[in-house]
Amino acid sequence: MKKPIVFFDIDGTLLNEEKKIPASTKKAVRLLQEHGIHTVIATGRVPKMFYWIQQELSIDSYVAMNGQYVVFNGQEVYANPINSERLHSLSTMTASNGHALAYCSHLDYKVSKSNHPFIEAGFDSLMMPYPEVDEEYYKHLSIYQGHLYCDLSDAQMYFDHFPDFSFVKWHDNAYDILPKGASKAVGISKMLEVLGINKEDSFAFGDGLNDLEMLTMVGMGVAMGNAVPEAKAAADYITTSSSDDGILNGLIKVGLLKWT
Repeated sequence: MKKPIVFFDIDGTLLNEEKKIPASTKKAVRLLQEHGIHTVIATGRVPKMFYWIQQELSIDSYVAMNGQYVVFNGQEVYANPINSERLHSLSTMTASNGHALAYCSHLDYKVSKSNHPFIEAGFDSLMMPYPEVDEEYYKHLSIYQGHLYCDLSDAQMYFDHFPDFSFVKWHDNAYDILPKGASKAVGISKMLEVLGINKEDSFAFGDGLNDLEMLTMVGMGVAMGNAVPEAKAAADYITTSSSDDGILNGLIKVGLLKWT
């Protein structure tokens, strides 16, 4: 039997509300690695945003940008860029309406407007500085994910106008933009296929709306105690919160670790 593989969301999962990695989480991940169990980050973030987490946890594999860009042991195994013509149409429409976008490549991320309150609020929630502005960033390289920044009342027109995109809310006035059908689950499936690991031997920990597909497709989905109700409903098990040893407790509960 192949060694199990465990996928971890970042915000609200690996990180607590202070955007720090709890000591118990560091211990739990280290113990998994010592037992030869694969540890993988599965996040909506761009790789540049979580490099420091990779360093602290010694994790070289990830499913980034909600399944759009997948790397195992430092090697790209799957990439699914957004259609450039459709992204241009979206960019033109948001600019004409006074709304804002972020463009996420595998290397970096830029935003279309400076001093936008919704961008500021979104990145404040991540405890990250306001991104660099480059409204034409999407013209220069592949973009795997976007962010739409607008009121919910305005967002509906984008939902209607771009049925080939999925819009996943991640903050009050911020939505991830993905090709329809894209999700962390798709990226995870690609990694399992490459590694020859059965779905039954895969585990995932998450807390947000973008974790729903992931939690239901793996062999065992674990929702954090601080997870949104939808994630708890999708999971096989609910552990304690990210700040209350949730990762360690969850790994013990599903049998991957023993009390130590």
